[in-house]
Amino acid sequence: MKRRALLSGLAAAGAVSALPAWSQSPKVIFGYTAVTDFASVFVAAEEGYFKKRNLDVELKFIPLNSTIPAALQSDSLQIGGPTPSVFLQSVDGGLDHIVVGGGGVTAKSATGLGLVARAGAGIKTPQDCVGKKIGVPGLGAFLHVTFRAWLKQNGVDYKRVTFTEASFPQHADLLRGGSIDAVVTADPFMTRIIDSGSGYVASYYSTFLDEGNPTIVYAARREWVRMNAAAAKAFQDAVVEAAAFIRQPKNDGKVRAAIGRYIKLPPEVLAGIQISIPGPLVTEKQLNYWVRLMKDQEMLKTDPKVASLLMK
Repeated sequence: MKRRALLSGLAAAGAVSALPAWSQSPKVIFGYTAVTDFASVFVAAEEGYFKKRNLDVELKFIPLNSTIPAALQSDSLQIGGPTPSVFLQSVDGGLDHIVVGGGGVTAKSATGLGLVARAGAGIKTPQDCVGKKIGVPGLGAFLHVTFRAWLKQNGVDYKRVTFTEASFPQHADLLRGGSIDAVVTADPFMTRIIDSGSGYVASYYSTFLDEGNPTIVYAARREWVRMNAAAAKAFQDAVVEAAAFIRQPKNDGKVRAAIGRYIKLPPEVLAGIQISIPGPLVTEKQLNYWVRLMKDQEMLKTDPKVASLLMK
């Protein structure tokens, strides 16, 4: 009997070990920064869309967006939300990462991001930025790249502007302390700076951008996606469901509560912020928009094969 029990146990163990990797649901640590562009992930976590797909997803705050690809590569994160420019630069640098989903998208009606100048700085036009020191939440990230594009479109050489990397939570203190002249920032930090009187909106500059292009992409190592194909697809499906939830006006209160939980906002700030329009699926056309924008700023050494960068 003992021998039979032992053989049965070994057979069962063999059966488990023989299961393909994709049939097991790994723990997913997801890296996000403090902006509403991640609303679809926040909602998927709070509304149980991950759990109903048997996904164990832990959300982890990352202060600087530009550090997310390195965290993915080291497996500290399994999926994370770099901006498209940070993602494309990491691929250009040799990292084998792909897009499994998308966060927010650009909109000409966006008033939740912009150039916020220190009180008394006198910055009103693109030309006023020349010679100034401006903080951005990630060199090479969305706000940095798009702001430089805006300066260029308005005839300003962005190389005559000094950019310094500073995480969103530092922006108000840096303006108050006078160590920088302005920040390219976003809500909820933008609203807090304005309400405190330490800064003013010099420009809602992003209105020049084409509509509907991703501000955040949800990326992972290609090898991780290959080994965990079912989990990656389940993550994507959960984000798609969350995006549909966000688009329904009746859910506005729940969406804001989900954002507030992960970005830690007081109710009065949470009530007034503009929530990014969700774009859960990223297309070749959308990524190619970013490739063109970055090539115009000489940020890419190669021509990315965009079709190969999207999860099939």
